[in-house]
Amino acid sequence: MKQFMDQDFLLRTQAAKTLYHQYAKEMPINDFHCHVNVQEICEDRHYDNLTQVWLSGDHYKWRAMRLNGIDEKYITGDASDYDKFFAYARTIAYAVGNPLYHWTHLELQRFFGIHEPLHEDTAPAIWEKANAILKSGLSTRKMILMSNVRTLCSTDDPADDLRFHQLLRDEGSFPVKVLPSFRPDQALDVRNGNFASYIKKLGIAAGLDITDWHTLKEALKNRLDFFDGMGCRVSDHAFSYVPFAPCSEQEADNILKKALGSQDISMHEEEAYKTRLLQFLAGLYLNKGMIMQLHIGPMRRVNAAMTRALGADTGFDSINDLNIAESLGLFLNSLNDQGMPKTVLYCLNPKDNYVLGTMIGNFAEGGIAGKMQFGSAWWFNDHLDGMEAQMKTLANLGMLSQFVGMLTDSRSFTSYTRFEYFRRLLCNIIGTWMDEGEIAPDMDRMGQLVQDVCYNNIERLFER
Repeated sequence: MKQFMDQDFLLRTQAAKTLYHQYAKEMPINDFHCHVNVQEICEDRHYDNLTQVWLSGDHYKWRAMRLNGIDEKYITGDASDYDKFFAYARTIAYAVGNPLYHWTHLELQRFFGIHEPLHEDTAPAIWEKANAILKSGLSTRKMILMSNVRTLCSTDDPADDLRFHQLLRDEGSFPVKVLPSFRPDQALDVRNGNFASYIKKLGIAAGLDITDWHTLKEALKNRLDFFDGMGCRVSDHAFSYVPFAPCSEQEADNILKKALGSQDISMHEEEAYKTRLLQFLAGLYLNKGMIMQLHIGPMRRVNAAMTRALGADTGFDSINDLNIAESLGLFLNSLNDQGMPKTVLYCLNPKDNYVLGTMIGNFAEGGIAGKMQFGSAWWFNDHLDGMEAQMKTLANLGMLSQFVGMLTDSRSFTSYTRFEYFRRLLCNIIGTWMDEGEIAPDMDRMGQLVQDVCYNNIERLFER
């Protein structure tokens, strides 16, 4: 029986071990999509205990605890921090097969030097040891630096003032680039009951009175210019499916004015408005050399009662099963006349892996390697099977060597161990192919491929 999660964890061949330890392990991190709180980096937040690090806002863990029968009091309720931690320890001990089981123990090992499995019996000692390390100075910045992060990209609304990004820039002492990402989902969500109030907020941020299509475009361009000046290199959009309903500028203007006047908007009008606005935004991204990310496939806020009680992003979303191929292909094709920005496509439903794996090849462009990307296994797929399936699909259909690799998509500053998890799986896939004679035994060449996927490819794609 192998030792529990030792240095060769997930590395099942000698070539895999060599690739990981000699090529992947020390590569820096560019976390180009995450949801961390930049204020906590700016203020270099210190933590009193492990619950504050792990369980505040992490809906992955909350879902697992609910599935294990833990009362909401010990998840998002008023139980003590220790009782919440103990409830999580009870859960993780039996979460075998869930990526949380591996991530939790990787985080204990890398940030706290704790190699014992977490369960009810070890929880008290682990609580004391981890908390002592936290109180000795393991802050947000220290966690980021320990993880060898070079760049991280937060997720920010166009109306955000980016105050904490600016404070970090002005301070100038933190060596990690903390950059904003442009996420204009609220400007696209024309059927949302809060749409008109959001547009007013966006107008204030842009210094414009948004009354029509022209002023909306001016406001978004103004805000993107501001984000660009703050170092923004990526945008992000989330859709249950990417819409495609062509319409004219005048039709988009009419739909916008109806929404601003609190009139009902049909689903077709919503699709038309989103299509036209997304085409406009894609043109802006192209002109600035930015990367457009499209996250496709979630079904949001399925449990309405719990969402009302706890708010969004609390663990009540799911995978949608809509057909996405045709409208996505038509939308991407519609960008051909103006030009395609660098694009990363993510799917939440693994049934769509082969859709995205083949879609990117339709719009690849000679002279720009990796311009079109099938993004890493996302959300409900960022586990061992999901990551392997995504990488093997990409290898089967395209160029794994041009892949931009992993990101955390997380709110936690200990989540950088997910890069280690990903890198071990990548090295195991390639190392197994080498050991089984399926690819040439060229360790230097495959080592370079591994380093490119780990870090170099995303750095190249960031270049203007």
